Amino acid sequence: MEPLSPPRKWRAITLATLLLVPAFWAILAGAVAAASEDFDGGAQAGAAIAFGLALVPFVFVVLAFASEHPRAPGAVVKAMLLSLAIGIPVSALAADAVSGLVAGMGAGGVVALRADDPHNGRARAWGVVVAAAYAFVLVRTVGALALLSAPAFPFTAIGLADHIVERRAARSTGPVADEGARGFEVEPGV
Repeated sequence: MEPLSPPRKWRAITLATLLLVPAFWAILAGAVAAASEDFDGGAQAGAAIAFGLALVPFVFVVLAFASEHPRAPGAVVKAMLLSLAIGIPVSALAADAVSGLVAGMGAGGVVALRADDPHNGRARAWGVVVAAAYAFVLVRTVGALALLSAPAFPFTAIGLADHIVERRAARSTGPVADEGARGFEVEPGV
């Protein structure tokens, strides 16, 4: 199978992120409404959370199919399960929903986004950890402003991790020219 081109990968990441934004905001709006003592609308809070959670599988479907994952249906199921397994504990530990959503969606994105030869799960996982930590810090420092940018973190972090791995692989296997004193290439045997 031919490696996925960077424009196709970033197109998949962009489309999935655009679908993640309303899901992310709906889940957060529902969580805030449910936790608010001034608001007496449990049904509206539940509807917002349900709407957001209903969009999450489609986010992973778009990510897997747009990135031409060879086993996209299985990757979507794994992504949904992993997003719950990582997102819920991180939300509980961080005591905020934003960090948990970033970590959970990022964990799901690790398996949903097609990984080619130089990509590895370790670099992708570190990218998600950095994105979740960044969201954690933003929530505590800038507050509500973090809600606007946080949906862009998980999949972008995975794409950047892949890009870094690709560059390192290209640098380590690329041709190395023997350079002379003035930057001119020196011919062997001269």
